[in-house]
Amino acid sequence: MSGKYLLDTNIVIALFANDASVMESLAKAEEVFIPSVVIGELFYGAHKSARTKDNLVRVDEFASSNLVLGCDTETARIYGDVKNALRIKGHPIPENDIWIAAIAIQHNLTLVSRDGHFNEIENLKVVVW
Repeated sequence: MSGKYLLDTNIVIALFANDASVMESLAKAEEVFIPSVVIGELFYGAHKSARTKDNLVRVDEFASSNLVLGCDTETARIYGDVKNALRIKGHPIPENDIWIAAIAIQHNLTLVSRDGHFNEIENLKVVVW
């Protein structure tokens, strides 16, 4: 497996836990990117954890050692299209996940996630590690 991937929060958490399937797949990936939204979710998780200080440092180190993609006007346009399509289908998903999907679509990346609701989004390539 090779390609360009965008990692969802659940995949980064699995990576932090040394999940063998994630580690193996990551080693075969051509390029890997992290959405800024995922970094925000990781910081939130660190703040509510029992080991806040250690986890904040871990997220900082992770963010600084990876390519983090943020949102811009094009991301926002895609977000609006995706959210409206989900509304029409009657299949809403969490807001942050719409932003993550918009970043993946914008940059033509395959989203790596264990969340099945991403399959509701047209034009989004999704794989499970």
